[in-house]
Amino acid sequence: MRIVLQRVSQASVTINGEVTGQINRGFVILVGVEDADTMEDVDYLTRKIAGMRIFEDEAGKMNHSLDQVGGEILSISQFTLHASTRKGNRPSFTRAGDPDHAEQLYDALNDRLRKEGLTVATGEFGADMAVDLTNDGPVTIIIDSQAKDF
Repeated sequence: MRIVLQRVSQASVTINGEVTGQINRGFVILVGVEDADTMEDVDYLTRKIAGMRIFEDEAGKMNHSLDQVGGEILSISQFTLHASTRKGNRPSFTRAGDPDHAEQLYDALNDRLRKEGLTVATGEFGADMAVDLTNDGPVTIIIDSQAKDF
């Protein structure tokens, strides 16, 4: 699984002109799943996201996690994170996971984050979504569970 995590001061997702999820301070996570991913990857990413210390403390140092600042998560499924651009200028999405498998792991990740006590808003898996956000910092982190070190 591949995650693009952005620290935001606000974010929302709109589908067919209707806001379906919104947060204040927190993370927007873009979630890409490939067929090789398993629940082990979900567990790894849950720990990384919940423990990510990228909010500033009193000294201005990135030292606080999402729960320490009362932050929220807006989680968006995004199969294009597994695009291959090796040949030509038209990306190939063959590494993106089968939709049924990807949706199962995407939902599991959101459920696990909620079990960690975090507030998680979402878009809709497979929908055409408009995501509006204010990246705070900017701070953007890429986490790939296939490149993890346990």
